[in-house]
Amino acid sequence: MNTIAQTKPQGPGRPKDMEKRAAILEAAKSLFVRNAFAGTSMDAVAAEAGVSKLTVYSHFGDKDNLFREVIRAHIQDLLPEDTYQYDPATEISELLMNVAMTHAHIDCDPKNVGTFRAILSDCRQGNPRYGKLLWEEGPTRTHKLMERLLEQAVDDGKLEIENVAQASVQFLALIKGDLVLRRMFGCDGCQDAFANEMEANARAGVSTFLRAYLPR
Repeated sequence: MNTIAQTKPQGPGRPKDMEKRAAILEAAKSLFVRNAFAGTSMDAVAAEAGVSKLTVYSHFGDKDNLFREVIRAHIQDLLPEDTYQYDPATEISELLMNVAMTHAHIDCDPKNVGTFRAILSDCRQGNPRYGKLLWEEGPTRTHKLMERLLEQAVDDGKLEIENVAQASVQFLALIKGDLVLRRMFGCDGCQDAFANEMEANARAGVSTFLRAYLPR
C-alpha cells in the first residue's frame, strides 16, 4: 500500500496569510489616499504589497470590498471599540473627555485628512457609494458606540437624556465644531495652534453637553 504525503494548503488565518492580508490592506490604504479610489487599481495594490493580483482577489474579492475593509481597518485602528467603553466607577465627565480628546487627535492628523479628501474626490467624480462606505464604517459605527455609552450612563443615573440617538449626534458635533471642515479646506494655519484649538473646542463641547444632560 502506497502512502501519499499530502501537504495541506495554508488556509485563511494562518500567519503567512495574515501577513499578506495586512500588507495588502496597508498598500491599499496608502494608494487610496494618494490616488483616490478611481486612480487605484488592483494591479497597483498587488505591486505595492509585493503579492500577486490573484492573492489580492483571493483575500478581498473585488476593489469595492477591499476599499470597505481598508476603511473598516483604518477606523477600528483609530477608534477601537473600547474608546467608548462605559465604566460605572469612572466619572462620566472623564469618560466623555476621553472620547472627545481621541476624536480631536484623530481630526488633527494630516493623514486622516488626506483619506477624507480622497473620498470626497471620488464623490465629486460621481462615485458617492464610496462615500457611503466611509459613512457606514465611520460615523454610523461611531454613533452606535456613542449611543451605547450614553444609554449605559442614563441607566446608571449619571445622565438624563430623552433621545439618546439625538444626543449622540449633538455630542460629536459639539466636540468637532467647524474645525474639521476648516482642516479639509486647508484653513487650519499653524499645526500646533490648530491642535490646541481642537483640544480646547473638545473640552468646551464636553462641558456644554454635560450642562445640558447632567441630572438636575
